[in-house]
Amino acid sequence: TETPGLTCNLPLFPPPSPAGTRCRYRLSESMKGLLVALLGGGVPAGFVAPFTRMANEASGIPSLEILLFRCILHLLFACYLRCQKAPCFGPPEARQRTVLHASINVISIGCAYSSFMVVPSGNAATVRKGSSTICSVLLALCIENGSLTGYDWFGLVGSTLGLIIMVVPDLLDLDKSTQLYDTFGYALACLGGMALALGLVIFRALDFPAKLVTVAFLFGVVGSLVCSPAMFLLQQPVMPLDPLTWTCVAAISFLALVSFLCASYAVTKAHPALVCAVLHSEVVVTLAVQYYVLREAVTPFDIMGRGSFSEA
Repeated sequence: TETPGLTCNLPLFPPPSPAGTRCRYRLSESMKGLLVALLGGGVPAGFVAPFTRMANEASGIPSLEILLFRCILHLLFACYLRCQKAPCFGPPEARQRTVLHASINVISIGCAYSSFMVVPSGNAATVRKGSSTICSVLLALCIENGSLTGYDWFGLVGSTLGLIIMVVPDLLDLDKSTQLYDTFGYALACLGGMALALGLVIFRALDFPAKLVTVAFLFGVVGSLVCSPAMFLLQQPVMPLDPLTWTCVAAISFLALVSFLCASYAVTKAHPALVCAVLHSEVVVTLAVQYYVLREAVTPFDIMGRGSFSEA
């Protein structure tokens, strides 16, 4: 019954929600990028260093020859660009930066593959990822003119501490006859990490359609033009005959391509410093393959150093 003079318009029960509507939790774009970097960028790349070592030990195939096979695979992206009627070398206004990005990535991968054959694969991968994280944070500080957050400082300190814990004891414990050679391997790994961070920053600044496929194709072009003569001048090419070497080279080319595409895509969604930090999942996979497959020794300093990277 209604009270005279008093009208109540509120329903006794709330109306039912429309059929089929549910509360869904969606990941942010940054989180999507970090997940792609973690699973698609870091995990496949973790097998590249051990497979490179295995191919070199099986037939003596040099690093630049492995890089050449990978660059040839990248050339297949020309078919996609032609089908999409997109310029293979990018638009004229961004062509110089695109070629620069490809050149820096060729230097990064070339240094990385060479270091994998000189020092233990897990150590080389750790130094490369640690130096890339440190360089990414410093580039963000210099280029973007922004202050570092607490997480950035924590990552920077953790990566630096991990490098010191892992590299210094190994260098002090090296054989005197090979100390200079191994030090050069660590320097190559560090240079490869710095080039990786710089390449990700350049790619993030590119803005044109199909830029991911374009930079992948240009990487193949620049790498093929550089590796073909350098392979004969700096190293001794080998024609592998055993199936193990060809299997490792095919796996390296495919897994590295997947990692390259996923890491490049991730920096379009998240900051390069965060992407480089998440790519440390490569180190965990490399360490496991190094210990269980290659039977290479893992020292307590290696584990402590990698622990500092993981916490960072």
